[in-house]
Amino acid sequence: MRIILLGPPGSGKGTQAQRLIHRYGIVQLSTGEMLRAAVAAQTPVGLKAKDIMAGGGLVPDEIVIGIISDRLDQPDAAKGFILDGFPRTVPQAEALDDLLRKKRLKLDAVIELRVNESALLQRVESRVAEMKARGEEVRVDDTPEVLAKRLASYRALTEPLIHYYSERRKLLTVDGMMTIEHVTHEISRILHAIGALDPQVDHKAAKKPAKPAAKAAKGTSKSAKKASGRARKAAKAGSKAASRAARKAPKKATSKKAAKKRPARAAAAARKRLATGSRKVAGKAAKKAGKRRA
Repeated sequence: MRIILLGPPGSGKGTQAQRLIHRYGIVQLSTGEMLRAAVAAQTPVGLKAKDIMAGGGLVPDEIVIGIISDRLDQPDAAKGFILDGFPRTVPQAEALDDLLRKKRLKLDAVIELRVNESALLQRVESRVAEMKARGEEVRVDDTPEVLAKRLASYRALTEPLIHYYSERRKLLTVDGMMTIEHVTHEISRILHAIGALDPQVDHKAAKKPAKPAAKAAKGTSKSAKKASGRARKAAKAGSKAASRAARKAPKKATSKKAAKKRPARAAAAARKRLATGSRKVAGKAAKKAGKRRA
């Protein structure tokens, strides 16, 4: 992912750049930091910049482009970069295009954070008034007057870049007056839509916030399993109790019926015994009578 952030002072470029860096593992290329790093490392380009800066002059575009070129060759820039604060003019943008073309790199998008300048001035005025009311010291560069000058400079020098990149179909505009979270979401949505994001990196970034939810779902599934086990045990115990009751019920019913049938059975047995005895007596009498006749 290789992008440029454009926007006037106070539009939130720095905040959004830091969020993109932490989420996607890319680097932020700040011309001021790169100049200081090149001077400290005493690179050939850094030494040229050091002499010019020591004399109070402005570092020429070709030296700045040389520092950016050296920075892009470092391993950590392979995943992508965000340019914040450069380019500031159309000639710088043209020089950057030539550099990327030589390195066979493609600029994915130029994201403009569009804001309402009147609203920005009102924010600064309110912040300054609140700081004064609390007795806090107000920074010299954090006043409505300084901001108004910086906005005028932005319109004069940097705003032509909007037309430059718009003609090349690289410009994408985001409403910078939204909340920080909404701006971050909109930038990510745009980068995903144009295919500027590495799917693997984006997938890992999307999975990070989901870990607590996964743990919660895991805990919920465990609770559900426990509850299901308890329900099965209760159902099993209930079925056992029901079967025991079912077995006992017929026995009781059978014993009651048997108790009712016992007198009838005893009477039938007695009648049977009497009949049998009568038949035996009659048989004996018949035998005796036959003997007498004989």
